[in-house]
Amino acid sequence: MTALILLDPQLHTPMYFLLSQLSLMDLMYISTTVPKMVSNFLSGHKNISFLGCGVQIFFFVTLACSECLLLASMAYDRFVAICHPLHYPIRMSKSMCLKLILGSWTLSSINSLAHTIYTLQIPYCRSRAINHFYCDIPAMMPLACMDTWVYEYMVFVSAVLFLLIPFLGITASYGRVLLAVYHMHSKEGRKKTFTTCSSHLTVVIFYYAPFAYTYMRSKNLRSPEEDKNLAVFYTILTPMLNPIVYSLRNKEVLGAMRRVFGMFSSRNK
Repeated sequence: MTALILLDPQLHTPMYFLLSQLSLMDLMYISTTVPKMVSNFLSGHKNISFLGCGVQIFFFVTLACSECLLLASMAYDRFVAICHPLHYPIRMSKSMCLKLILGSWTLSSINSLAHTIYTLQIPYCRSRAINHFYCDIPAMMPLACMDTWVYEYMVFVSAVLFLLIPFLGITASYGRVLLAVYHMHSKEGRKKTFTTCSSHLTVVIFYYAPFAYTYMRSKNLRSPEEDKNLAVFYTILTPMLNPIVYSLRNKEVLGAMRRVFGMFSSRNK
């Protein structure tokens, strides 16, 4: 998806620029957990160094939070495009897109660095066996030999800032979009808008729902097995399905695929 958007000039728009960043984030995001998980599974040695665990936490939290903010930026892009089309070139200029992306990375990195540093300096005097397939902060807290309720509260606050607030923003944006679509006179325009927005909403639901259910619950209501099952959705399935959802349900992307592949085949001939 990232290469396709880069190569096809017709996809050089704010919506597809944000989509290329989402694809890049998904690629990096799935690379923080799956390679190590597969390596442990194939080798039979289910271990990770303390430093490696810290690195995995930092990149996982950074990319997870960045994707939450980026999905909210994509919802804002659709809101402006449909509800305020005359203001779209100003509100979603190249500089604005760049600010949204840099803001997502910067805020997420700062949040992740704070959590990583605190998690690594907690004394762990119990079993070092993490009941998860990657280094996850909630899964590491039961191993600490100190009361971690204050830190768990800070994890909840971070979840509100990076999960709940962006989700409410997305809900508000698409509420306005649905009203605008309802008042459209063109059936073709209504269908095209609904297809584009439904793709985004599909991704949002698959990503936010299991994430919020995991990180915004009390530890008394959690079970390690349930957390691992839910983590499969937002660490593996959603990053894998995003490019498929955005490509197979988007005529512009399918058209770009035909143009790019046709260009390369003609060159080879």
